[in-house]
Amino acid sequence: MGKRKSSIKNTASILLIMLTALLVSCEKEVDINLDSGEPKIVIEGGIENNLPPIVILTRSVGYFANIDLNTVENSYVHDASVTVTNGSNTITLKEYSVDTGTNGNKFFFYTVDTSQPQLFIGQLERYYNLKVEVGGDTYEAITKIPTPTPLDSIVPFYPQSNADIADIGPDARILKVYFKDPDTSGNYIRYYTQRNGEPFYAALASVYSDEFINGTQFTTEFPLGEPRFTTKTFDSLGLAYVGDTVTFRWSAIDKGTYDFWSQYEYALGTLGSPFASPIRVKSNISNGALGVWGGYGSIYYTVIMK
Repeated sequence: MGKRKSSIKNTASILLIMLTALLVSCEKEVDINLDSGEPKIVIEGGIENNLPPIVILTRSVGYFANIDLNTVENSYVHDASVTVTNGSNTITLKEYSVDTGTNGNKFFFYTVDTSQPQLFIGQLERYYNLKVEVGGDTYEAITKIPTPTPLDSIVPFYPQSNADIADIGPDARILKVYFKDPDTSGNYIRYYTQRNGEPFYAALASVYSDEFINGTQFTTEFPLGEPRFTTKTFDSLGLAYVGDTVTFRWSAIDKGTYDFWSQYEYALGTLGSPFASPIRVKSNISNGALGVWGGYGSIYYTVIMK
């Protein structure tokens, strides 16, 4: 029970990091009124195999708003009706709060009754419908938890690509993954890493499709994920060091979830570039909502950096 509650908190922390970036729509050198329009509902939710669903509801914040923990706390949407169904069972989620540990600010989310989380947990190859009713409006989405293909192996590796651009030291490590892609096309993954018991973080480029590698054996390096507002220098991002314990979360996702995350990460990567075209991240949620409802078929690997 304690492990499952910890997993819920880890998932909640991932979504909290995500929502701070989603709250603001930011593009430069575009001739539009950035203050126009009413705040939009932002729905960020997911369900993973062997874990209950979790959903965060907020309202978007204006481009010129001062973003801090108070702004985030005031953006939460309370007293919504949030239900999830798998086609045979339906559950109504309850709202919970977690103290952020900073000036009494709280983080709010909806999930199952935490005293009985086993009553509704994600299963591979099942579809899950989300329905959110708030303020007279209804928002719906559907996602699937695909079956993940296991990795052949995952090993610590000295990051040769970083050796010439920074004095990272001989103990720096990155993860090298060996993987055989299934011979059926249309497979999508997202990965996260956890370093020494920290929350799970996604890398800046964390989603992949098998469009160009379908059915092949390949080897690639995966940098570790970092919090979006890390103070690390660019050359030290994504690194672990000898003695670190790293947990690697390898998650199969459906196309709707992949489309959202790939566009979201592209938008983050081009933020502030004068050469970037404006992009609206495609949501899989109805009625003009922002965000994503995603299913994640996950396998976890623990690696001691040597």
